Amino acid sequence: MTSDTWTDDACSLVDAFRRGERSPREELESTFAAIAHSDLNAFSFVDRERALEAAEHADVSRPFGGVPVGVKELERVAGWPQTEASLVYRDRVATRTSTAVERLVGAGGAIPVGLTTASEFGGLNVSVTKLNGVTHNPWRHGRTTGGSSAGSAAAVAGGLVPIATGGDGGGSIRIPAGYTGLLGMKGTYGRIPRGPDAYFRPGTVVLGCLARSVRDAARYFDVCAGYDSLDPWSLPARPGWEAGLGANELRGRRVAIVPALGGGTLEPGVEEQLRASAAELIKHTGMIEVDLSIDVPNLAAQWMMGNLATLLADLGDRWPGCAADLTDELTIGLLLSQSMYNLHTAAVAEKQRIQANEAMAAAFDEIDFVIAATNPGTAFAAESPMSSPSASFVDWAKTNPVARLGFRGVMGGVRLAGAAFPKLPSALLDVVSERFPDLVHMGALTIISNIYGNPAVSIPSGFVGGLPVGMQVLTRHHADQLLFDVALAVERATPWPKVAPDQPLVNASP
Repeated sequence: MTSDTWTDDACSLVDAFRRGERSPREELESTFAAIAHSDLNAFSFVDRERALEAAEHADVSRPFGGVPVGVKELERVAGWPQTEASLVYRDRVATRTSTAVERLVGAGGAIPVGLTTASEFGGLNVSVTKLNGVTHNPWRHGRTTGGSSAGSAAAVAGGLVPIATGGDGGGSIRIPAGYTGLLGMKGTYGRIPRGPDAYFRPGTVVLGCLARSVRDAARYFDVCAGYDSLDPWSLPARPGWEAGLGANELRGRRVAIVPALGGGTLEPGVEEQLRASAAELIKHTGMIEVDLSIDVPNLAAQWMMGNLATLLADLGDRWPGCAADLTDELTIGLLLSQSMYNLHTAAVAEKQRIQANEAMAAAFDEIDFVIAATNPGTAFAAESPMSSPSASFVDWAKTNPVARLGFRGVMGGVRLAGAAFPKLPSALLDVVSERFPDLVHMGALTIISNIYGNPAVSIPSGFVGGLPVGMQVLTRHHADQLLFDVALAVERATPWPKVAPDQPLVNASP
C-alpha cells in the first residue's frame, strides 16, 4: 500500500477502492500533499476539511466513488469562491452548485478537492490571470497548458487528481488536452447541461472533463450528461457510454485528413506527426482515407465579439469601472466589441455561421470523420497573454498609457462612425484581422466544432520536441460514441502516458 497519488486513471482508482487496496481518505491525504508541494499552480482554492469529511462517508460503489476531482473555477460549488478567475469577483462566494458538479458529486460519488485555475471568464486560451498568476505545463515548466481549462489539465497531467472538470466554448477542453497529453472530449452541443446560468450566446459552450483515459471520459458522460430544465438546450440522457465502448465497427468508415481545418498555420513538425498518427489509426482500424477539401470561414473574431456580450451581462454596471481589474486583453476586447459589433457585424457573423454549417454538413454527408491538428504547435510560453507568436494587435493597443488612451479614442470614433456607416465596423474588422492574426489565431483549429455544434475529441498523438501534440477527430452531430471508439482504438494501439514523466509523487507523511 502506498500513500503516493494515483497515477493511473480514475476508473482504476475506484476499482482499487473497491478491492480495499486504497482508501478515499488515503488518496485525499496524498492529493493535498501533492498540491501543497506542486509548482504547477493548478489550484486556486482547496477545501481540505470538506473533502476529508466527504471521504469518511464515500460510497465506492458509485461510478467515481471516493475519487478526488478538481473543479474548473468557472463552475459553481456552493460555499466556494465564485471568482470566474477575475479580480472583479475575488470576494464573491457561490450560493449554488452547477448541475454537472451536483451530478458528479451526487450520483457519481466523486469528492471535489478544490477549484482549478482558468483563464479570466474563460475568454482566452492561455494559463495566466491577474488573480491567480501563471499555471505551468507538467511536461515542461515554463510552458502553457493552454486554456481556458488550464488548471484542470495541469492537475490531471501533473498527477494531482485523476480527473477534473472542464468547459469548451472555442476549444477550451481540447486545447489544454492537446498541450498536456490528455483525452479531451467535446460532446455534441447540449450533451452535458450548463445550469444554473445557461447563457445561450454565443451558442458554443459545452461542458466536459480532462481525462487520462477514454473510459474515464465515457463514465463522466454517463454520470453528468442528460437534460436539465435550467438549460433548455440540453439533450436527453443517453445511458451506456462506458458500457458501449468498442461496440461500433470502424472498418470501412471514411475519414479525411485536413491538418489545418478552419485556418491557422501549423508549426514545424506538427503536420508530420499528425499524419503519422492518422496513418497508424487508419491502418489499425481499417478505415478508408478520402481526399476531401473542407473550406470553412475563420470565425474566431466574430465569435469573440459575440461571446463578449455574455461578459458584459456578467459584469453588469461594474463595467467600465472595473477595467483596471481585468486583463488587458479582455479590456481591449470589450472596447473593440463595443465599437465594432453592431447589427451589420452580427449579420455578417450569422451568414458566416451558415456557410460553416453548410461546409461541415456537406463533409459529413460524404465521410464519417475529419482528422485535424488540435493546436498549431506545442505549448508556448506560460506567461504569454495570447497564443499567437506573431505581432499582436493587443500588444500594440496596450504598449503604454498614451497608446491605450488613443485606442479608446479610436474605438469611440469607430462607434460613432458606425452609426452613420453601419458596414464600416465589419470592414475594419476584416482589415484588422488580416493585419493582426492574433485576433483569429486563438482556437482557429477547434472553434468550427463549437460553431457547428458537432462532437470533437483531442487524442494524445505523440510528441514534437519532447512536448505533447493532439490529434483532433470530428464527427457528425450525436455520434459522440463513435469518437469514443476512435479514441479507444488509438489508446489500445498506441497507449499514451497517463501523467507527465518525472512528476514527484509526494508522500503524505512528513
